Amino acid sequence: MSRPPGMNEPEARTPAEAAAHFERLRPRLVGVAYGLLGTLPEAEDAVQDAWIRLQRTNIDAIDDLTGWLVTTTARLALDVLRSARHRRETYIGPWLPEPVETAPDPADTVSLADSLSWAMLVVLETLTPAERAAFVLHDVFGLTFDDVAAALGRTPAACRKLASRARDHVEARTPRFDVDPRRHREVVDAFAAATGTGDLQGLLALLAPDAVLTSDGGGRVSAARRPVRGADKVARFLIGVNAKHPEGERRTILVNGGLALLFTEAGRVANVTALGIVDGRITTVDMVRNPDKFHGLHTIGP
Repeated sequence: MSRPPGMNEPEARTPAEAAAHFERLRPRLVGVAYGLLGTLPEAEDAVQDAWIRLQRTNIDAIDDLTGWLVTTTARLALDVLRSARHRRETYIGPWLPEPVETAPDPADTVSLADSLSWAMLVVLETLTPAERAAFVLHDVFGLTFDDVAAALGRTPAACRKLASRARDHVEARTPRFDVDPRRHREVVDAFAAATGTGDLQGLLALLAPDAVLTSDGGGRVSAARRPVRGADKVARFLIGVNAKHPEGERRTILVNGGLALLFTEAGRVANVTALGIVDGRITTVDMVRNPDKFHGLHTIGP
């Protein structure tokens, strides 16, 4: 197996060396599994299952331990993804990926590929499990199609077609958000101020006319069961949420490599909101409120 960038580690020859090699590789393996699953606990479980399988395997029979771990993790994650599709069909309200905080220390939790932005993860949810796996493993993490085929149990040619189909879909669906960090932060800060003060006109000035708000509560907390469409409805929804939580605090954090807002109340996370911004206007508001999806946040203090 040709190794993806960041996986060029010396191979292990003893159980102790294998354990050390696995620990060095663990953040990257979690990143691969998270790219396939969109949830951190399931990604970590897949990696742990790969470790258990390694312990039951003759290390001397493994030619490429890195390749073996990546392939095994991908297979396990794909199995979970296939079963998760059914669970998500019965999920209460819209389903959003689990946000992963990527600052201040990128090594704290999971090694995310640069291209696994929040917007990319949302689009990946629209792919079939096989398409998502082929795209993530090849286009994001750089595995060859021979390696992808080994993980998916298909031919390289079939995996090439899956990745091509997924690539076309991703390119067509991934929004072209603003990339100017300074302007992006200005809009995020203005959004935080407007929601915090209940400034309807301020929000309307920030929102694109066709803005869409998606709120994921998973049936655990109050959330819109369907996407809210249109600047006026989105603004009024946001003001209504703020009115119910007047003591909440807001701060900016990095989520999946991009700025997002962390809302806390009484020291607990209330929601994480990611904004899609085009030409200085907010086009998408993705609000994760399900408390089961806050595992990837490693700091909530000031």
